[in-house]
Amino acid sequence: MSRIERRKADHIEVTLKEKVVPDYDYWGDVKLVHQALPEVNMDDIDTSVTLFGKRLEFPLVVTAITGGFPQAEKVNRNLAEACSKMGIGLGVGSQRPAIEKGDDGTYSVIKEFDVPLVIGNVGAPQLVKQKRKRPFSVEDVAKAKDIVGADIMAIHLNFLQEVVQPGGDVNACGCLDGIRSLAREMPCMVKETGAGISRETALLLKGTGIVGMDVSGVGGTSFAAVEMYRAREQKDQMGSALGATFFEWGIPAPAAVIEADVGLEIIAGGGMDDGLRMAKGVSIGANAAGCARALLADAMESSEKVVEKLERMKAEFKAAMFLTGCHSVPELRERRVIVSGRSADWLTAAERC
Repeated sequence: MSRIERRKADHIEVTLKEKVVPDYDYWGDVKLVHQALPEVNMDDIDTSVTLFGKRLEFPLVVTAITGGFPQAEKVNRNLAEACSKMGIGLGVGSQRPAIEKGDDGTYSVIKEFDVPLVIGNVGAPQLVKQKRKRPFSVEDVAKAKDIVGADIMAIHLNFLQEVVQPGGDVNACGCLDGIRSLAREMPCMVKETGAGISRETALLLKGTGIVGMDVSGVGGTSFAAVEMYRAREQKDQMGSALGATFFEWGIPAPAAVIEADVGLEIIAGGGMDDGLRMAKGVSIGANAAGCARALLADAMESSEKVVEKLERMKAEFKAAMFLTGCHSVPELRERRVIVSGRSADWLTAAERC
């Protein structure tokens, strides 16, 4: 197994076995207001949405879990089959291995299924020259798009992970221009990987021509934590220390949704473990929710287990719509919502800056 394959396998193992999420529940800061007289019939509720021009049965995207090592084929096959059955979106993990070495089947397997929205994936750090590494060209990214039949390419921002990871790609100058160049040639969005997107960054990105963002704030998997555990296993004291220090670095997930609302389509990520959290994300401005870790263990087992979890999440989301008196998802975005706790404190402090 190559170094990159080993790292990807480690990410799955660590995420499943170790504590990689913060203790504080940031989505607990968001409260939907109960409507004692909802004036809507549950069976008449429409959970469907249109995201990036594609119709989804309910507003969820399974985002960027894995690819590029042997066991990833099973995970992506199970996810693709489940997403096809449930009528929701699917994003693959970083396609860097497929660009550098060619597709090994762990990515292209999703083309066997009729997934309504497919999101490809390339890292922003790979768009600029790194030590001993050439930047990916527009042609490289177009190749990655074709491998999975992507409707849109996600450009992931994972600089927190790169800082902690030994030998990480930490050259960032020119990434904005790289994103702009890709967005001229194909539909693109930007995806943070767990630290959130600020208003300043959202405004910069809006000017590149991207069509949306997965803001993925603090509350879900911390890749600083993931790399911390890997560093400990490798007896890397510096990486372990950096990971521990920056375990909870970033913008709270709910605050990131509100901060990044600059007129583009938004996916709310960062701890989306159930349908109620999905509803909370939509209620504060997101067009859809994104989850990964919540489905990983099920995806390692079978597509049926993934479908079972997704059906529960859809039922929870629909219940939240009913209890807030919503016939449709756009109505949920208009309902009164209360944000308190650390997320509210963060937003208040940000307004003062």
